[in-house]
Amino acid sequence: MESKMKPAGNMKVTYDGQSIELPVYSGSHGPKVVDFRKFYSNTGLFTFDPGFTSTASCESQITFIDGDNGVLLYRGIPIEQLAEQSNFLEVAHLLLYGELPDAKASDEFNNSITRHTMVHEQLKNFYNGFRRDAHPMSIMVGVVGALSAFYHDSTDINDPTQRRIASHRMIAKMPTIAAMAFKYSSGQPFVFPRNDLDYTENFMRMCFAVPAEEFVVNPVLADALDKIFILHMDHEQNASTSTVRLAGSSGANPFACIAAGIASLWGPAHGGANEAALTMLEEIGTPERIPEFVARAKDKNDPFRLMGFGHRVYKNYDPRAKVMQTACHEVLNALGYKDDPLFEVARELERIALSDEYFIEKKLYPNIDFYSGITLKALGFPTDMFTVLFALARTVGWIAQWSEMISDDSQKIGRPRQIYTGAQTRDYTPISKR
Repeated sequence: MESKMKPAGNMKVTYDGQSIELPVYSGSHGPKVVDFRKFYSNTGLFTFDPGFTSTASCESQITFIDGDNGVLLYRGIPIEQLAEQSNFLEVAHLLLYGELPDAKASDEFNNSITRHTMVHEQLKNFYNGFRRDAHPMSIMVGVVGALSAFYHDSTDINDPTQRRIASHRMIAKMPTIAAMAFKYSSGQPFVFPRNDLDYTENFMRMCFAVPAEEFVVNPVLADALDKIFILHMDHEQNASTSTVRLAGSSGANPFACIAAGIASLWGPAHGGANEAALTMLEEIGTPERIPEFVARAKDKNDPFRLMGFGHRVYKNYDPRAKVMQTACHEVLNALGYKDDPLFEVARELERIALSDEYFIEKKLYPNIDFYSGITLKALGFPTDMFTVLFALARTVGWIAQWSEMISDDSQKIGRPRQIYTGAQTRDYTPISKR
């Protein structure tokens, strides 16, 4: 990847009577960056940034977030336009290759993904090794990591052709693997993919079809799930994406890198937020109890937090939430959920959050997790599948980020440093003298 950073001056740093100048660069959008790559060699000092909240770990041309203004761009295109006008595989092509495909490229890409949706027959044996009550994410971590044992012809990261094949395989097989995890946990037989359905329709059929009768995909529900997948495809250098890049920086094969990303996403602070939001709605129970919980959220002495509101990056309305809000309402209306207590609670809490001065002042707008949790439940997915669906969608972003990292000559193996505060140098004491 050719660097597109532009020189933007220098920053002078003075410490202990010594001064150095550090280059400053600008990108297409967002804050300028100070180049600290030679800081340690020139000063003997480390920088200290727990959580890397002020550190740009890489240069990327894939996704941009402006949290203050509520902007999310995939390759420069607003997420709202893609979710409303595009489809999953078209956006996947955009993230992987930098441009929306023309008709010929679209047909070739769609055909490649469709022809890779089957999984090796022996892979089914992996599922039998898990208990029936195993969490689907534990199955996903294990099965995706095992793909490298089945597809030796696409693990050489130095071969561009093998990288492309591995990328297409993972995007194609992830819905099949996820649907198999869903079926295994419910005790139903696996359903094989069909080539005449699109990406999201195929996944829904593999999840909900049974051998006794044919499954007909509801277009409103499929469209909502397709939007969820697009909205979750990539989100800059979050924890799981950074994990994929860090694993990839060691030269690990792509299947292992994506399995590492799934493991990171499994954390409740990352991929489990929509499940937490749904659990909160169930705890509230009825619309009449909402004022009680809103009062608790406003009480500084009460540890209770309203899940599904606000965002670490977005200090404005999450642009993904706007799209998801409309899709959520369409799904609820299509399924006739008008008197369900859970959805009544969600609608009333949403109304309060968008009109209450406290929420507006604190910028605690409903985020994508609030709406996606409600929508996924309405679609028929149990809560322990929510993060699996997140992983399915985010696989595209992980692969795009991994591919970009592999082609970036400036990237090195990840090796963060630390400030050591343990015991000072001391001698070993024999056990007889302790």
